[in-house]
Amino acid sequence: MKPIQVMVVDDSAVVRQVLSALLDAAPGIEVCSAVSDPLLAIERLKAGWPDVIVLDVEMPRMDGISFLRRIMQERPTPVVICSTLTEKGAKTTMDALAAGAVAIVTKPRLGLKQFLSESGEQLVATVRAAARANVRRLAVREGPSTAKLSADAVLPAATGRPLAQTTERVVAIGTSTGGTQALEEVLTALPRVSPGLVIVQHMPEKFTAAFAARLDALCEIAVKEAQPNDRVLPGRALIAPGGRHLVLRRNGAQYAVDVVDGPPVNRHRPSVDVLFRSAAKAAGANALGIIMTGMGDDGAAGLLEMRQAGARTLAQDERSCVVYGMPKEAVRRGAVERSVPLEAVAREILQFG
Repeated sequence: MKPIQVMVVDDSAVVRQVLSALLDAAPGIEVCSAVSDPLLAIERLKAGWPDVIVLDVEMPRMDGISFLRRIMQERPTPVVICSTLTEKGAKTTMDALAAGAVAIVTKPRLGLKQFLSESGEQLVATVRAAARANVRRLAVREGPSTAKLSADAVLPAATGRPLAQTTERVVAIGTSTGGTQALEEVLTALPRVSPGLVIVQHMPEKFTAAFAARLDALCEIAVKEAQPNDRVLPGRALIAPGGRHLVLRRNGAQYAVDVVDGPPVNRHRPSVDVLFRSAAKAAGANALGIIMTGMGDDGAAGLLEMRQAGARTLAQDERSCVVYGMPKEAVRRGAVERSVPLEAVAREILQFG
């Protein structure tokens, strides 16, 4: 089988060397070129086009976002942003995701050994997933532990009878690769009268606040990074902060959230499984669970618990996913009532509420 051809674009010679060595060492991946800025990348692309581009954002002569937009217009290609973890860089990286990047992998300001130990495996997995991504879905819109734990590591298993149905409804959404664009499409379609939403998007620490702020500026509903004790209210979406789990709890007839520490679950923190299990326990039949585009299987077990507790459950269909991984596994386990295209998700939310 032909190896995945990768182009690395980064203005740091050391970073180019480290990323190239890491990717070349991974079976089935080959770095075809490593260049210092987008203008050089454009020249290299005339000779041959890679399967995946690993791209820095802040570079001389041409910034990564301008290069990304040009690529997505000329020949849509899976692009993985490899960006320094900073508050300033977070907003820029959100713009890159909006322009069509598949995913983010963070690199430290100092210490590439730290990157190799904490994020190297993630970069390799992300490049593999990006090579299979449905980039046509992206072109139309502008350090975790390696141990795979279940939601038991954060929350006890759901027990007891499902809660009786009430008029207070909550929608729990879980997504990963391709999810930033998918969530934008869903949330911008919702009016202020929509039911309250709790959301896990796999994203590094410090990026979720910028992501929530961007969506809040685009949407009729209010969107914010969740804080402890935030109420789940109609017309509001709460997004799990990067690096912490989001847990739904019930106060009488109302819902609120806790933001908690704990080990990564399914190699993620926040984890979709943690959110979905808490929704099964706290909301039962008063909840709608939706699993969307993403690689891996995070959320499949939790969505099954939601369905067993009486909740409605949906999955984004294969055609509209950037990566049909998480929804596919949820369907395989019997956690999903129906699969629907991305453009139908907002309508399903409003019908549920």
